[in-house]
Amino acid sequence: MSDLRRSEVQCVLDAKAQLGEGPSWLPRSRKVLWVDIEKSRVHLFDPATGANQTYEVGCHVGCAVPGSNGNIFLGTAKGFAELNSSTGKVTEITHPEAHLPGNRFNDGKADPSGRFWAGSMAYDESQGAGGLYVLDEARKATLRVPGITISNGLAWSSDARTFYYIDTPTMRVDAFDFDPQTSAIANRRTVIRIPDGQGYPDGMAIDDEGMLWIGMWDGWAVQRWNPRDGQFLGKIELPVARVTACCFGGDSRDELYLTSATSRLEAADLAKQPMAGGLFRVKVAVKGPAGFEYRG
Repeated sequence: MSDLRRSEVQCVLDAKAQLGEGPSWLPRSRKVLWVDIEKSRVHLFDPATGANQTYEVGCHVGCAVPGSNGNIFLGTAKGFAELNSSTGKVTEITHPEAHLPGNRFNDGKADPSGRFWAGSMAYDESQGAGGLYVLDEARKATLRVPGITISNGLAWSSDARTFYYIDTPTMRVDAFDFDPQTSAIANRRTVIRIPDGQGYPDGMAIDDEGMLWIGMWDGWAVQRWNPRDGQFLGKIELPVARVTACCFGGDSRDELYLTSATSRLEAADLAKQPMAGGLFRVKVAVKGPAGFEYRG
């Protein structure tokens, strides 16, 4: 198995995040957008200076995506919202699960057509209590996949015809046919099955070769998989157990940024991984696309 790295894994921000998640590269500002769900914070990290700008959201925030208007769009415990990147003010947009106070939004991304996808989960992780929603250009939220337990990784193929998705407890990646014009999905099938003992599949990114990179919660690694034949291609080990998500970034798009968590780790566990909750970077042997913007 070939080495996927071109450089050593580096902790670029010892953030001590409680539940770091959802990184995305912003090409215009050359910054990494990421969240700390349980600390209710949105962050903008500048690799050039090491500065990390923080926005206090006021409630748990599962995901953040850049908007074409320069603001940041969120999936939170109170539904979809817009964060003014200049003032820090948060404005609620719509809450499709207002009738489910035990739920919150988790991972989310903008799709190639500029819509905002985000999935929910119950705080007690009740089976099938969440759903996957899409926020369209008119800021209307529609349920696309019901019965989700822990909604996590999302990715689209380069031709925008296939959508990949992770509901963590299923231990698999599913694919859907995707219509970029309407955001309709169909023909759900399983393309990757994660064996027991490797951790739990969390956030996900796709590279320019169409391979999927999956952060492994309690797996000490990010793994690379081929969704065409379901084959495991290798992994990059990290000095932290709870690797949550990844994205491609850097000017050449060959740097992998990874978030991690300290949530629910005992003191003895934390002593063995002092960089837990950090933001990491490693140069890899393949490039990947930058994330998309929400155009609502």
